[in-house]
Amino acid sequence: MSHPAGTTELTTSLTDDEVLLIRRDFPALNQQVNGHELVYLDSGATSQKPFSVLDAERSFYEHDNSAVHRGAHTLAANATELFENARSTVARFVGARENEIIWTSNATEGLNLVAYGFSNASVGRGGADATRFVLKAGDEILTTEGEHHANLVPWQELAARTGATLRYIPVNDDGTLRMDEAERLITDRTRIVTFTHVSNVTGVINPVETLVHLAHAVGAFVVLDACQSAPHRALDLAALDVDFAVFSGHKMLAPTGIGVLYGRAELLDALPPFLTGGSMITTVTMESSGYLPAPQRFEAGTQKVSQAIALAAAVDYLTAIGMDRIERWEAELGARLAEGFASLPGVRVLGPAADVHRAGLASVDVEGVHAHDVGQFLDDRGIAVRVGHHCAQPLHRRFGVTASTRASAYLYNTTSDVDAAVEAMGSVRSFFGVN
Repeated sequence: MSHPAGTTELTTSLTDDEVLLIRRDFPALNQQVNGHELVYLDSGATSQKPFSVLDAERSFYEHDNSAVHRGAHTLAANATELFENARSTVARFVGARENEIIWTSNATEGLNLVAYGFSNASVGRGGADATRFVLKAGDEILTTEGEHHANLVPWQELAARTGATLRYIPVNDDGTLRMDEAERLITDRTRIVTFTHVSNVTGVINPVETLVHLAHAVGAFVVLDACQSAPHRALDLAALDVDFAVFSGHKMLAPTGIGVLYGRAELLDALPPFLTGGSMITTVTMESSGYLPAPQRFEAGTQKVSQAIALAAAVDYLTAIGMDRIERWEAELGARLAEGFASLPGVRVLGPAADVHRAGLASVDVEGVHAHDVGQFLDDRGIAVRVGHHCAQPLHRRFGVTASTRASAYLYNTTSDVDAAVEAMGSVRSFFGVN
């Protein structure tokens, strides 16, 4: 594997020439789609994988495949060491301790794990240490109007199970949070404040520090959806002072089937587990069971060993290039996308103005053309984008649309990729006969 972009000491942005070298590490990008060179602008949904990640997973199965934490033979010991080393690598990457990293199948599972932990505490599970998580009628859970469904539906269910009330911070016309409403809504009744770090629709970067301060001032827990930030920017969860956070491997060069739940150690050790069974227990009798501390407390059953090892390889790849450089490059690409789309007649960019700092993505509504038709038009030209509501129906409803077309860039995209998408978008309305 090459690391053409330099080291983590460099804080300058990437360049097109460096990105072209990076692309050589990604076999899926070296192909044609519908007779055109592939332009992959759907990393907000899932990222492509470099050789080093593919090799790491294959190497595990070829040489070290065994169950972890369960055997005394050499392969079992090797597998366990690789598995736990992967945890250490990911922990360092996000500013956490090893016992604060829980392997999940994806970020959605992580959010459900936390929500069900609160629910289990609310019905008396977990003992005295878990009483801090008990919810009841009159308590409030606060989210935002801009959330992915994964950070909305679990809290709706938690409210229904406990009698708590779910409220939300509305967004402005440009998709930014109404912080005046946040200050009003976060009260002594607020028990949980949960929100996305970066919007998967608008690219808005939410004010984490301010929201954490407001939440902790009233004793509320903070849950951060870092799915669109962990792959794209340096992240220090301990410094951000959030209580829980989630992200997914498949959005950051790793395979599907692996996600991460971060939680402050003292909270994880007190939170009642969600999934129960083997490998997460101390003593089991026919009447009751005792549970291990985190992380094993939340890792029942056979684990995602090869995927965790591959995620660590992805983290190593990103670290070698430098997260600061990746963030700067994607900010340039995001601005180029937004500015290019905004310049086209009949194309509306959802979210902040093109000159406002955003993540490396932009979603648009094309007047007179359904998003699915826009996506098909671009796909015919080899350009892969996301269409639909991006699992964020309330936010689309706020913008007055049912669906949008999203282009999302990553470290392997060039300015030429962006320009190709803008050029193709400029031909959509004329192709469909829309004046």
